[in-house]
Amino acid sequence: MAKKNENAGASCPRADIGGQAVLDGVMMKAPDAVAVAVRRPNGDIVVKREPYEAPSKKHPWMGLPFIRGSVNMVQMMGLGMRVLEDSMKMSGNEDAQEEPSKFEKWLAKKLGKNVDKVVMAVAVVLALAMSIGLFVLLPNTVIMLFPQNASGGTLLLKNLVSGLIRTVLLISYIGLVGRIPDMRKTFQYHGSEHKTVYCHEHDLPLTPKNAQQFTTLHPRCGTSFLLLTFILSILFYSIIDVLVLQLTGFDLGANYFLRVLSRVILLPCVAGISYEALKALAHAETPLTRALRWPGLQMQRLTTRQPSDEQCEVAIASMNAALHGLPEGETTPEGWVILHPTQA
Repeated sequence: MAKKNENAGASCPRADIGGQAVLDGVMMKAPDAVAVAVRRPNGDIVVKREPYEAPSKKHPWMGLPFIRGSVNMVQMMGLGMRVLEDSMKMSGNEDAQEEPSKFEKWLAKKLGKNVDKVVMAVAVVLALAMSIGLFVLLPNTVIMLFPQNASGGTLLLKNLVSGLIRTVLLISYIGLVGRIPDMRKTFQYHGSEHKTVYCHEHDLPLTPKNAQQFTTLHPRCGTSFLLLTFILSILFYSIIDVLVLQLTGFDLGANYFLRVLSRVILLPCVAGISYEALKALAHAETPLTRALRWPGLQMQRLTTRQPSDEQCEVAIASMNAALHGLPEGETTPEGWVILHPTQA
């Protein structure tokens, strides 16, 4: 059944529901709410829900094609870090929360901010720095191997080689991360998220049995978005380099600093194009779109694992809360609802 449904759900007219795996749980984002459900060590499921308003509702231009992709990327990065912090608190596992460093405490005091927010901000900055270093700075060192005199073919070859290096680094990085024992559970929750989304898209009752019918590979996954962005960047940057060369006679790729700077500045454009391509491929069902979706789906074999029924229960609790509101149950002082194993 799983293989049969790898490309299913692509033509569903309902609003797209997305999400991500978090610490011991799943976040689901509906059009007007975000919910997080986490499984505690004692078996309880803790559920949190909060209203969500898309940036395009306040600023309609943010919902325009090719702009909404970069807006969504930035928004999901912030939301993703926040729900990870929420899941850590909801899990009740105090040992999982590391003591803030002296620098983070000093920074929080100087800025007058909560130390938890400073810790998350530092984590975001470090993650961005690592990403730029690994996927922008390192792959672009390839230009030093090429002669300075530029031509269309040389520019294309530079971008092709650097793009391939970037893609290999991405696959290798995800593969290495997947070997960490604790990440296996996270990847299982990622799989449970996809199965639950499929179940919802097929109008089936949200139960672990129904969800387990489906594959862990979904065409709208962020993993597919990453791979698509890396591939389309080769073509996009090649076109930009050729245009700059023809209009100004300047080889943008000959200077390492300018090449890297142009890649960082133009990243939102690539993200916008990739987002539109991902949506188009996910909502169309033809032999061509299935073929174009295939690499991204295969990439997800590195970031998803087969979940247990108990993990699907957590994803279903998150989906139900995002769509219908918090369930009845015991409430914590923070406003979270606790579902005991007999209620889940």
